[in-house]
Amino acid sequence: MNTTIKRIDPRRPFVITAAGLKRITLGAEHVAGASYDDALQTGAHGHTAAKALRTTQAPQHTLLVVAHSDRGGLDDHTRQALAAAALIADAATQVALLVLGELKDDAAALGADKVIELPSFDRRAFAPEREVQAVAACVAQLTPAHILMPDNATGDGDLGRRYAALAGASIATHVVQIDAKSVSTYAQAKKAYATRALPDVILLAAGAVDTRLPFVGAGERIDIPALAQMDNASNSVYRDLGIEEIDAAQVALEEADFIVSAGNGVNDVAAFEKLASTFGAAIGASRVAVDNGMFTRDKQIGATGKTVEASIYIAFGISGAVQHLQGIKDCRHVIAVNLDGSAPIVKRANLTIIGDTQATIASLIDEIDRARAARSGTAAPAMKPIVEGVAA
Repeated sequence: MNTTIKRIDPRRPFVITAAGLKRITLGAEHVAGASYDDALQTGAHGHTAAKALRTTQAPQHTLLVVAHSDRGGLDDHTRQALAAAALIADAATQVALLVLGELKDDAAALGADKVIELPSFDRRAFAPEREVQAVAACVAQLTPAHILMPDNATGDGDLGRRYAALAGASIATHVVQIDAKSVSTYAQAKKAYATRALPDVILLAAGAVDTRLPFVGAGERIDIPALAQMDNASNSVYRDLGIEEIDAAQVALEEADFIVSAGNGVNDVAAFEKLASTFGAAIGASRVAVDNGMFTRDKQIGATGKTVEASIYIAFGISGAVQHLQGIKDCRHVIAVNLDGSAPIVKRANLTIIGDTQATIASLIDEIDRARAARSGTAAPAMKPIVEGVAA
């Protein structure tokens, strides 16, 4: 196999795909070995063939992926961790997925061979001890060679570190490069890599793995009796005080789950702010809107502003400069409202409304008010969890 790859910027991470390590060199994509498109099994007439099972052998080893779900779904970071396990697993190794929460996604299509679902765990509830016990029970049953988790700030990264400390396991964090034998993280202010053999626990950084797979997993749902018998009301040194209702405007953009953002195409700021209040969403803005004095600097989203990870991001009148797209790259669902159907934001958006921004804002307010009046309900306020530490 030809693995000669031109010299690259050492600060740029590798991306693992089914065909090997992928790097970006001088604006062109180079893959070690066969091309990735060839690996997707495209048929002779241009139709993608049905994907085969990754392996049909009886499993002798296990790679375990652990993550929280979000309203029944797995975010892209979690999918990357699952894809990494599937890509480095050999034919005699199964990929098991432990989901803390409800799972509605097709785990087989994401590369999982075995799925353990724990719907009683809620991502919004703070129960680290129960979660660590659940991971330990799953490890005792499956005895995985390695555990992979997304290294995020929403629970999985913390859980991985807690489990490693409890089990005395070796761990690698912020992993930006991974293959079947080793992992690498940035070193020397991102000028070099620190590489080591695969540890017991691998916490994967976002963006290190391509989630497109040329195969599927078995996707078999299994139960582990030890997990089913866990006491949901186990004693804890923490007391979760539940959810506190707050004004969406008080939520930091980095923590907001629902954001409406205004660009130069928004002329009526009062109507825009009314829509945000009606939605119960946080307010963001493009750099142009901030520079024009429409919004304060703390509302700016983009490479020179804030990077957000909202589940829903609605961009009103934002063309989508590369700096702004960088700031919303981790948003789960992006909706664009713009008169220009060829604007860069349209390529990033999951849904685009081609129309006048002011007219769309007014229509949305009317529709929401009408729907809530029919239900005799009120606007749902934003929420944040409160956790209180209690001395043991």
